[in-house]
This record gives sequence, C-alpha cells and structure tokens, in this order.
Amino acid sequence: MKRSYVFAGITVLFWSTLSTVAKITMENIPSLQTLSVGGFLAFGFLLAVNLATGRLKKAADYAPEDYLKMAGLGFLGLFLYSALYYYGLSQLSAQTACIVNYLWPIMLVLFSCLLLHEKMTPLKMTALLISFAGIVVLSLAGPGQDGGNFAGGVLACLAAAACYGLFSVLNKMAAYDQNICMMVFWLIVGICALLAGKAAGQWSAIPAASWPGLIWMGFAVNAAAYLFWALAVNGESQTAGISNIAYLTPVLSVVLSGIVLHEKISGGTLAAFLLIIGGIFFQALDQAREKKYNKEGEAYGRDK
Repeated sequence: MKRSYVFAGITVLFWSTLSTVAKITMENIPSLQTLSVGGFLAFGFLLAVNLATGRLKKAADYAPEDYLKMAGLGFLGLFLYSALYYYGLSQLSAQTACIVNYLWPIMLVLFSCLLLHEKMTPLKMTALLISFAGIVVLSLAGPGQDGGNFAGGVLACLAAAACYGLFSVLNKMAAYDQNICMMVFWLIVGICALLAGKAAGQWSAIPAASWPGLIWMGFAVNAAAYLFWALAVNGESQTAGISNIAYLTPVLSVVLSGIVLHEKISGGTLAAFLLIIGGIFFQALDQAREKKYNKEGEAYGRDK
C-alpha cells in the first residue's frame, strides 16, 4: 500500500472523531471555549512543527497585508465555520450535524462555478440537486428526534458548510504556503473564539475530564490531520483517489456516534445521508470525467 493512502486513511480516522469528541467535550464547557482552546493547541502544534522543519522561515516572505488576508480567511473558514458547526452539534445529534455539514464539498463546487468560473456541468447540477434533496428529507424527518433547536441547528450546519466551501475556493485563489497560513488560521480561531466567548460570558473552569478531548481536537483533528492530509496529497501524483477517501469521513462519523453516543439513525436520517453522499459521488464522477477529458486533450495536442 502506498504511503500516501496510509496518511489519507489516518486523516479520515481523525476527522471522523470530531463530532463525537466535540459533543462529549461540550457537555462540560461552552462551545466557544472548546473552540478557543482547540485553536490555540493547534497553533502551538503547527508552530512547533514549522520550527522543527525550518518552514517557519517562509513566514518572512509575506507582507503585513498578506497576513491580514490570512486573518480574514482564518476568520471565515475556520473560526466562523467551526463556531457554526459547534452550535449545530449542541442542538442536534452528532450524526445529524455531521451529515448536514458534509454538504461542504457541494458548496465548494457551487462557489468554484461562481468565483472561479468553472463550468456547471449536468453532473455537477445533478450532484447539487441530489444533495439538497437530502437536506429537504432530513428537515421533514428530523424534528423531534434530536432534542434541541432542530431548525436552528440545521441552518447553522448549512451555513458552516457554505463558509467552508467559500473558504476553500478563496484559499486556493490566495495560494499561500499552507504550512504557514494554517498556523495563522488556528491562531485567529483561538483569539476570535476567546474574545467571543468572554463577551458572551461563555467561559468556565475546565474540568480535568475535558482535557483529553480538547487535546485530541487541538493536536489530532485540527493540526495533525491537516499535516497528514498535506503529505497524502503531495505524495500522490493522481489526487482523485486520495480525495475520494475523504468521503468516508461522514460514514465513519455516523458509526462512531452510534457506538460511543448510542445514537440511533432513523429511516429519514439514513435516506438524507444516502442522498448527500450520492450527490458527492456524482461530483466525484464529474471530477474524474474532467480529468480524463483534460488528459486526452493533452495527449491529442502532443500527437499533432
């Protein structure tokens, strides 16, 4: 087995634990405090890694305005995204929040068409319609089974998915060194969540039982998973297969929430889950078709 696929598999395992671990951790401390501590831990981890590998020297290559742009991206793509998702987790079951949140690959396609002027193909449109049909099914079947503000939780997770989809496109357009900007992103998360938590009065003493969850989210889910994902993508010339492995995340997350939190998946939730994953599958088919078409075009150009 190629090392890239091992790294990708580890990343998916880490990511799939987020909804369950965050939900358990937020039983004892507020969501913004959870996000702030996790952000600072991730920043410290990435700072140490960049120092050890000598990559921190690249930080001097950027001007103050570049760091302002990084701060804006970090606010949108990690702070706002995470704050909305954590709120959704506090109102919904872990599996419901994760399913809705995994609309972000579809949001990525939508914003790529709007901002990068990528073509809206029939397969992309099909993917969008199928995935959003999943949200309609979930909205009709879900109220009453999650125990919180169902509508507010779903809307928060939808907004989170939109934030991350937009962030992914803007981050690609900015083209900053990911080792440096990801470190800055998590610092922004820590600071913004700290200020928002203090302003809202959502701050309390952290019990010893919460630290394992905070450390796991900060080091493994936030920081290490990103590094493993970068190693996976950078170590594989064809990224399509690697990228598709990420789609296992919601599947494993639903299984984990069932085992650890004893959450039962209803028929409506299962139908919504299958629709959203089906939409992502059609998106992957379109990506594969485009790559095949581009390769054939390049080969034709060389043969002429």
